[in-house]
Amino acid sequence: MCHKYITLAKNCDGQLTYCSSYGVYHLTFNNIYLEFTEKDIIRFKEYIIELEADYWQIPYDRVVMNRKIPIRTLQQNLSLIFSKQELNSLKSLVMQSTKRPFEDLSVFEIDYLFYLN
Repeated sequence: MCHKYITLAKNCDGQLTYCSSYGVYHLTFNNIYLEFTEKDIIRFKEYIIELEADYWQIPYDRVVMNRKIPIRTLQQNLSLIFSKQELNSLKSLVMQSTKRPFEDLSVFEIDYLFYLN
């Protein structure tokens, strides 16, 4: 278990941290958790940068679902799907271009449906 996490990027959808003890990157995004080595994170960045959101919007234009952009995995029967906003948020995390990576999120930045009893 890593005890030396460094937060590299954070936004309302997730965060990217680095464990200096093991040299592993941890990407938490909504309900997805991924671990990357140095080589893996570089390849993932390249793949995410090349992914065109508009390309995937057109073929699935008439499909009634928010998330239309697939990211294929090595497991043949598993793909991760994202909306255009989620993909942009994921890109900002992976590219570490968030504006405030070391600050806490405000209450308004957290997308959570809250019910008062």
